Amino acid sequence: MIPIRDTAPCNIRPWVTWGLMAICIIIFIAMQLTPYELSYRLIYRYGMVPIRYTEPQWAVSFGLPDDYYLSFLTSLFLHGNWWHLAINMVFMWIFADNIEDRMGHGPFLIFYLVCGLCATFLQWYFDPRLAIPVVGASGAIAGVLAAYFFLYPLARVILWVPLFFLPIVVHVPAIAFLGLWVIIQLHDAMTSVMFEGVTVDVAWWAHLGGFVTGTILYRLFIRNEPNEPIEEK
Repeated sequence: MIPIRDTAPCNIRPWVTWGLMAICIIIFIAMQLTPYELSYRLIYRYGMVPIRYTEPQWAVSFGLPDDYYLSFLTSLFLHGNWWHLAINMVFMWIFADNIEDRMGHGPFLIFYLVCGLCATFLQWYFDPRLAIPVVGASGAIAGVLAAYFFLYPLARVILWVPLFFLPIVVHVPAIAFLGLWVIIQLHDAMTSVMFEGVTVDVAWWAHLGGFVTGTILYRLFIRNEPNEPIEEK
């Protein structure tokens, strides 16, 4: 099931959402145009490699300087491949504008970054010896999804079901779609912990960390008064 759009109205132009998406897309394209060796080094330098902070001697031997945990932030703007980027941007496009509407531009940006930082920290905490970069906006977006889950539970999410390439479209409540998303993240995160040898290529703990952070914090960022609808010219 692929989300296409939602039915919750947005009364502002979500400049921060669009800006964050643009940064992620521009950085990804620039990385694709960069020679492989340089791109590889940049991913390791600015992606969050958990073992880099768990075992500093590993970082020294690998040639990574002390960045004072900067990669916990910079990793939010890097993506591993086109599919990774596309999925994150679709979720950002559908759900983030409404949250920015309710919070305002500045508070939304702070909320987004705090959720992302907490998500990355939780991934490091649960997988401290991982020696590959953790990248992507998924953790921060998970915080946005948490806010949407509580603020727009009955809004309809329009999904495309790719069954034999037929144009099958279904409408489901946001609380059902996002609830299922949370269950999947929790299942896969617990599976990666309980069963040794399971290949993990998704930062499930970052997703859950972002969602939990968003659940706890979103009330602190909501504006008291709703915005007026934008005027189209």
